[in-house]
Amino acid sequence: MVRRPLVVAGIAVVAMVATSFVSGSATAATIKGGTIYVAVTPNNSATYPIVITGAFADYGTATTIDKDGTVNPNGNYVKIALKQGGFEVNSTTLNKKASSTPPTFNSSTNCSYTFTISGPITLSDGSGAYKGISGTLTITESFSAILPRFTSGKHKGQCNESNNATPIASGGDISGSGKVSFG
Repeated sequence: MVRRPLVVAGIAVVAMVATSFVSGSATAATIKGGTIYVAVTPNNSATYPIVITGAFADYGTATTIDKDGTVNPNGNYVKIALKQGGFEVNSTTLNKKASSTPPTFNSSTNCSYTFTISGPITLSDGSGAYKGISGTLTITESFSAILPRFTSGKHKGQCNESNNATPIASGGDISGSGKVSFG
């Protein structure tokens, strides 16, 4: 019987610590530089979920923008909005590599394609707990899809590899890591 209050008290302390961490009570003074790991879940919009772990841990959204800060799914910049603050990503070099690297097609047997590239992004313009952030991460983008076949016309039965073809199924991953510093 004496152990039960200690267990309950221990659970309460763990819950308070976990709640203060998750609620974003960490300050810029507690966040140090080091290696971070980024995982993004891509989708068909300009805004998508992001999780960062390593030297600091946070989560939120990543929104693709142009140089002027306007939401643009084809922009070369990304506005990161996290629970403890945010920062901006310059992905110009990575995007140039992506636009010049063709996917690998398997149009002879199954209408599938795969696309993988890696390249650098830079971080800047931090706010909140990320004020003064800088660093370069290496990001890898991987996408795979199965394209439809033409159902009629002179290309009937062939893979529809046109830009307006809607994949039957697709999946992707954007992840990477690198060192960041503050100050």
